[in-house]
Amino acid sequence: MSRATAMNLGRLLTQTARRIPDHPALVWRDHTWTFAELDARVDRLAQALRNLGVAKGDRVLVHSRNTNAMFESTFACFKIGAVWVPTNYRLTPAEVSYLGGSSRAVAMLRDAGFSAHAEAVREANPHLRHVIAVGDAGAGEHDYETLLAAATPPPPDHEADVEHADPCWFFYTSGTTGRPKAAVLTHGQMAFVVTNHLADLMPGTTERDASLAVAPLSHGAGIHQLAQVARGAATILLPGEKLDPEQAYALIARHRVSNMFTVPTILTALVRHAAADRYDHSSLRHVIYAGAPMYAADQQEALAKLGPCLVQYFGLGEVTGNITVLRPDQHRPENAGSCGTARTGMDISIQSEDGTRLPPGEIGEICVRGPAVFAGYFENDAANAKAFAGGWFHTGDLGRLDARGFLFITGRGSDMYISGGSNVYPREAEEAILTHPAVAEVAVVGLPHPKWGEAGVACIVCRDGLSVTEAEILAHLAPRLARYKQPLRVVVWDALPKSGYGKVPKALIRARLAEEGVAF
Repeated sequence: MSRATAMNLGRLLTQTARRIPDHPALVWRDHTWTFAELDARVDRLAQALRNLGVAKGDRVLVHSRNTNAMFESTFACFKIGAVWVPTNYRLTPAEVSYLGGSSRAVAMLRDAGFSAHAEAVREANPHLRHVIAVGDAGAGEHDYETLLAAATPPPPDHEADVEHADPCWFFYTSGTTGRPKAAVLTHGQMAFVVTNHLADLMPGTTERDASLAVAPLSHGAGIHQLAQVARGAATILLPGEKLDPEQAYALIARHRVSNMFTVPTILTALVRHAAADRYDHSSLRHVIYAGAPMYAADQQEALAKLGPCLVQYFGLGEVTGNITVLRPDQHRPENAGSCGTARTGMDISIQSEDGTRLPPGEIGEICVRGPAVFAGYFENDAANAKAFAGGWFHTGDLGRLDARGFLFITGRGSDMYISGGSNVYPREAEEAILTHPAVAEVAVVGLPHPKWGEAGVACIVCRDGLSVTEAEILAHLAPRLARYKQPLRVVVWDALPKSGYGKVPKALIRARLAEEGVAF
């Protein structure tokens, strides 16, 4: 029995361009592209890729800042049935070389200034046949705009036929353990995710809305913009590669931005910037944050500044940001510390190490199943066997469900440490430390201890103009946290080390502590 084909995700742009051709689709710097203009450019790029021999199933590596070319490459790859393989533009040439080689990309699109990255990919990947450069093409490279200008527009409805399981995106994990792995996202899976984002995260989105992209399109923000295109909302890109809160608020006011995707560290930076009081941000209805848990104290600060517009979700790249949602009306005291309830059509299970489903209140591994779960890791049978054990996707995160189905994340399994025989989840200490008025950011990790086996070290960043001592932090914790959960050491830094996506990986915290000789 033959099964019906899925919709090619590139049709999201095709359909919207036919419905509202003259509506703004993308705004970057001093240029605005309508949906008709953007779709025409995407079609030319699709044809140019075909002319270079890129076919259905081939991988196209994209190393770029947030630009119109980055945006266009997504839909061009989808339309021809190729696989979009975006990278974080902050990665080194060696790191990008690994992604290009492991995906066996046949073509690469690179932003200006990244010739060394392209050369590194060429050296490591014999499959790479073409490099397309934006603005500074060198010897043996194609110029992006020249390629588009030379391509003959394809006929209407040229998009490749695809099945539900056909890959469209290699979403590389951040590689917290070992090398990054390519999570295979498919056309059918992503159609569900886009629909679910619109239903659960930003209901009612139409062409009357606008979205500001403040995070890299290579990950969660890229998924977010698919939903904007589907509904006809304009996407606004920041003019530069670094977050400038002043610019962000100016764009929110100018374009009446109603939704945006961000991560907690970026959201907190926006909330604490003086520009928040100088610009009109009343248009914001859905300020969506994900990528890491947001501490309760930071949540309250954001709500006080921006109003009831916060939307939290929990979801890994493998589940395409589609596990839980905490709506604006659910940001209430009784839900403090929760990342919400299961997304529509998704199922969550808290499991013990032997796969037993645990009752409400007990901490175990967060496992999930449903249509948003990815197809598996590319050519990695061992990782797939572990990830899908027992018919669930195992996130590697620890948490608990309450009796209502609200999920509370206690940390990564690798973050937990055992002190004096008791399990300690750093997030509890971090939440308590953040209630100190002088503390802006904190990360707690466990280090080897001669008496207790392991003990906690709290790494703190103070608010501007304030300071704090170890004794003051420990005194603050004494009435708030059981003694065994309290860190034994406190260090104060100017900033916490962060990944390219604004997260604070505990591996980077441990590495810096080791460099500074902090130990028990």
